[in-house]
Amino acid sequence: MKQSLLIFLLSLFVFSCEKQMKSVHHVLKINGRLGQLEIKNANDYLTAKEFVLGKFNYREDLRFTKVKSMHSAKVLYLDIEVYNAFIKMYDAAVKDGVSLKIISGTRNFNEQKAIWERKWQKYNSLKPTERATKILEYSSMPTSSRHHWGTDLDLNSLSNSYFSSGKGKVIYDWLNANANDFGFYQVYTEKINGRTGYNLEKWHWSYLPLAGEYLNFYNFNITAKDVNGFDGALLANELNIIEDYVNGISKKAKAYK
Repeated sequence: MKQSLLIFLLSLFVFSCEKQMKSVHHVLKINGRLGQLEIKNANDYLTAKEFVLGKFNYREDLRFTKVKSMHSAKVLYLDIEVYNAFIKMYDAAVKDGVSLKIISGTRNFNEQKAIWERKWQKYNSLKPTERATKILEYSSMPTSSRHHWGTDLDLNSLSNSYFSSGKGKVIYDWLNANANDFGFYQVYTEKINGRTGYNLEKWHWSYLPLAGEYLNFYNFNITAKDVNGFDGALLANELNIIEDYVNGISKKAKAYK
């Protein structure tokens, strides 16, 4: 009796996954592929979910590569396609006398959790909702960060004021004029035209040829229930993490095809 029940539950689970996978194929229109990940069965589908939630080891993932020290301020990793695109952008910037330096790249769930929970303790004098909202000005809840995907990078400085004058402004002006040609877009612009979520981040640039696919998959397959495993996670639904933050990107980024 127990064995029959187990078989029935497993069959129901596989059927549910296969049904979702068909929808994934329809929504993404990528012939069963998510970036470099091929989705053929229920296990592949679950792997894809774990990936967009940041629950994997990018250091051991063949889709990722270590960034050379000439391009980064510390040891970090990016998706190979993203890094190759960055190198082309870097070389073009050098020719124009502009120096780009990556200061943050891929961060998995555990790394994002460490950042989040450090700030959660820092703001422990605030009420839970205020506490989370304060952190969310610039930091994502684990499972909801674009940095999980290896498509997003922070450049040169984590200060908006740095990019408003002098050398920083030269860099920012160059990026605004040229980064899109290499697939990189600033996703967290000024909060105009109804943009919600994180504050302005002039340093944060996203490689949309891949990030766009991952966001589509995320929106169709992830819910607030998947945002869990860290302090304050129960606030994800109340704070509209997916609607207002994961999707709180610039109008230009949303229009990218």
